[in-house]
Amino acid sequence: MRRKLSNQFLVNFLVIFLLTLLATALAFVMLSFASRLISDSLVKNQYPASTIIKEDYTQIDSSAIIKNGGGVQVVNKEYRIVYSKGLDTIGKNQLNIQEFTAFLTESKEKPYHYDILYQPEGEFWLIVTFPTSIRLDFSLIYNKEASSSDFTRTGFAIAFVALLYFLILAFLTFIYSRITAASITVPLRKLCDGTRLLREGDYSARVDLRLKNEFSELQSTFNDMAARIEHEISLRKKSEEDRKQLVLDISHDLKNPMSSIHGYAEICIKKPELTKKDQKEYLEIILHNSKRANKLLTELFELSQMDSPEFSLKSEKTDLCEYLRQACGDLVPQFEETGFVYEFTIPEESVFALLDADRFSRIIGNLAENALRYNPQGTTISINMAIENHYALIDFSDNGIGIPPHLADNVFKPFISADDARSSKAGGSGLGLSIAQKIAEAHGGELTLIPHRNKGSTFRITIPTI
Repeated sequence: MRRKLSNQFLVNFLVIFLLTLLATALAFVMLSFASRLISDSLVKNQYPASTIIKEDYTQIDSSAIIKNGGGVQVVNKEYRIVYSKGLDTIGKNQLNIQEFTAFLTESKEKPYHYDILYQPEGEFWLIVTFPTSIRLDFSLIYNKEASSSDFTRTGFAIAFVALLYFLILAFLTFIYSRITAASITVPLRKLCDGTRLLREGDYSARVDLRLKNEFSELQSTFNDMAARIEHEISLRKKSEEDRKQLVLDISHDLKNPMSSIHGYAEICIKKPELTKKDQKEYLEIILHNSKRANKLLTELFELSQMDSPEFSLKSEKTDLCEYLRQACGDLVPQFEETGFVYEFTIPEESVFALLDADRFSRIIGNLAENALRYNPQGTTISINMAIENHYALIDFSDNGIGIPPHLADNVFKPFISADDARSSKAGGSGLGLSIAQKIAEAHGGELTLIPHRNKGSTFRITIPTI
């Protein structure tokens, strides 16, 4: 790509080179035309020496020339300045023949226009002087009577100068085209290298062009795209790792109850001589473990439903304070039966929110179930509600054993439980908080864990109000 683009730039600049040559030739032609066009209007051509010369130089009228900024000098045959009016560029009253000859030959090199005319009867030279505005000394004169050797040498000189001019212009054109092409191809090459690295799986690839033009915008777009791809890939890897871990956790949590069911069912079949008391005990164990397995599968199904795009709530405008009072009232018998202390602080005024009552009750129920399962009798459970910035803040707190520090960051992940072995004694599936958090997020809010320095824990439910 770089070579093709560079060549395209070279072709473009060669075209510009040819157009420059054409424009140069046209400029000379137009300057010549403009010179002829304005020649009659120039002061120097309006008052030539021939219009004022007289046999007696004392009769010369130089007022118009002096009025227009010019000067008139008369030099006699002894090279003495015998008459001088206005602008005087000679600066002497007496010249010798060498000085006068130098003045005649060097007059075109000075920034003045001299019109010199000899008067044979009066034997003097009349010099009319005007300041030169702009002089462009270039002319091409051809005389066929000149020597052929002069033609040859002059032709070679002109051809050499023209060729050298063309080569210099062509070289500068080539260099400039390469520099201009590099300003395009170098950033493109860096972008291509970055794209190649992305294609080969290096999603950390970034491009630094250090430019402040359109390529800077392209660099930002590329780097943003690369960062997004890297983020998506990391999320995909994490999702795959979580999926593998989920399969392992499901297998682990189903293995114990299913092994227990299998073992006790096998005993009941192989030992028909068991007493009714033993059979009843074994059947109760089978029933308990089957309930555990069924609960786990039910909650897994519910969790997968919430991750589905088709999942939706059946929300209705609900008085959140009244709803929460009823939910707390339903929990009171359970708290009292298990020996827990409870405190409820709920505003008296009505606060409305869009709730799916059945789903939202799962949040309160799961938090209560966890508090009862992992805390000892006598633990105080507090449910407090406050309004802040159009959000209802419901804090579910306890002063129990708290959340272990190594689990606090991952407490809402599936199969994370305060009981690291997830024993049958605790009876938790490790899915309750995951389900509760997804229900809160589906309501436009969130469920978070507020860290405690001392014992106990606080879960905060945030729900938008209307």
